[in-house]
Amino acid sequence: MAKLIYSTIGSLDGYVADETGNFEWAAPDAEVHAFVNDLERPIGTYLFGRKMYETMVYWEPPPVDDDTSPIERDYAAIWQAAEKIVYSTTLGAPTSARTRIERSFDPDAVRRMKAEAESDISIGGPHLAAQAFRAGLIDELQVFVTPFVIGGGNAALPDGLRRPLELLDERRFGNGTVYLKYRVA
Repeated sequence: MAKLIYSTIGSLDGYVADETGNFEWAAPDAEVHAFVNDLERPIGTYLFGRKMYETMVYWEPPPVDDDTSPIERDYAAIWQAAEKIVYSTTLGAPTSARTRIERSFDPDAVRRMKAEAESDISIGGPHLAAQAFRAGLIDELQVFVTPFVIGGGNAALPDGLRRPLELLDERRFGNGTVYLKYRVA
């Protein structure tokens, strides 16, 4: 059975974007990005909400200018190789390969997907992840805490959620980012 993993990069005060939707402060440096690549490499399917998908579709086609690092090219290849499911009532058609649109989030369909998948599944975006948390579908939480306090915005985790967590791993990076990996009990 595959795990459903919610991985997020956020501020110390728990936001993935500020009140204007800006998340430039969360951009990973090369060390963090290489680590993320290694975490993402075994993912077989990404589940996205529309906004997260529109952010991530940047990676297809891959950025290919002189400023594109080997780490970024590696990530683009990882992202492109995975299946992608976008949950949206407004998105007309996908703009990336290996992508399909679902009009609503169906917890039972995700349970079946987890039971049948040969590779782990990643869920991206706090609003979609909130639905999965509330349905008891999230198996693992990977949080990259950046050294910023932004005071408000789009929260990484839903209000009112109470779940015990078991710390599985942690890592501190040179830029002050801290990685925390939890099993959802």
